[in-house]
Amino acid sequence: MQAKLTKTGVEGIAPPEKGERLVWDTELTGFGLRVTAKGKRSYIAQQRVNGKTRRVTLGQHGVYTAEEARKKARKALGNMTEGEDPAVAKARQKVLSVTLVDATEGYLRDRDLKPRTVVDVRRQLDGAFASWKDRPLVELSREKVARRFRELSASAPSQANQQFRILRSILNYARAAYRLPGDEPIIAENPVNVLSETRAWNRQRTRNSYVPLDRIGEWWAAVQAERADPALTPAGRTAADLVAFLALTGLRKGEAAALRWIDVDLADNSLRLEDTKNGEAVTLPLSEGAVRVLEQRPDGVYVFAGARGDGTRPDMRPALSRLAARTGVSVTPHDLRRTFRAIGGALDIELWKCKALMNHKQRQDVTLGSYTDLEDVRYLRPEADAIAQYLDRQAAAAVAENVLPLNRRAVEAS
Repeated sequence: MQAKLTKTGVEGIAPPEKGERLVWDTELTGFGLRVTAKGKRSYIAQQRVNGKTRRVTLGQHGVYTAEEARKKARKALGNMTEGEDPAVAKARQKVLSVTLVDATEGYLRDRDLKPRTVVDVRRQLDGAFASWKDRPLVELSREKVARRFRELSASAPSQANQQFRILRSILNYARAAYRLPGDEPIIAENPVNVLSETRAWNRQRTRNSYVPLDRIGEWWAAVQAERADPALTPAGRTAADLVAFLALTGLRKGEAAALRWIDVDLADNSLRLEDTKNGEAVTLPLSEGAVRVLEQRPDGVYVFAGARGDGTRPDMRPALSRLAARTGVSVTPHDLRRTFRAIGGALDIELWKCKALMNHKQRQDVTLGSYTDLEDVRYLRPEADAIAQYLDRQAAAAVAENVLPLNRRAVEAS
């Protein structure tokens, strides 16, 4: 059907009973009107491009007049005459409109990440990169990255490093997942690379602190005194017990804090970790010292339940602060993991055995990987017991050294 498309003519075209009716303009070849059975009228332009028929929608009648639509059609038809494929252009524009939040959600969907990692990624998106998250990725430049990195580094350099490592991972994902027509990546290069190329990453000193072994007895005696303090609240006792448990096992705080009673076998003196940082489940032996700590914990779902009695992590900071005040030794939860290894070294326990007990990923040789069971290391119970016994011996010696001078002064005074 052909007719000169005018306002009156367009409104006079009757809708079809079903499907759609196309009416082509007699004045401009390729310019037309599509009318649906529901009476919706849209202007279109159609032409062959590179041997394929392409049709583009110009807009609805009422939003555009027939003359306005004809002007848009001349431009669209001209572009197609010059070889511009509107389908390709549409696909390109769709990819170029992908935002940082789009890429982040794709990254989280396609990666097998731990729940706490997902929470951290979203927190950074809504925090450090809040002003960027709804902007197209193609607007992120090296200059913007460098400037924002400097701003965040001024107050928290280590955190800035972590935030931009997360951004780098998301943008690397976007380069692989979102491709322009012709299989070009959405962004030519990852703009976070500017931080490496200009050596702008903040220097971080590797933390190697732990409880000094010449103070370990005094410190361990203080831990036991803290645990036995009748004035402690249930939350305080939980924190003190968790401090002791970390020192006795070398576990990460998150792994120990998330421990459930169903993961513990006190009859076998062992525990099972399924959700681990290195992604490898493991069965570990429990020393007699660690078992004593667990035997004194109340029933429930979680061994070290948070203040609300659920799986939230206990706040260890007050307990560690009180221990620091008593002993002068200030440590973090992760320092207790290093303390476990330091004791193992003092006892000449092989490094790979300490790492296995700590569920630390092994940079192992072929022999260790092929012939050593690292998924169930209950055979290392003697080593776990040796570390616990070392702590008790050192604490007993420290207490004896403190008691002797006091007794001597008492005798001299009499």
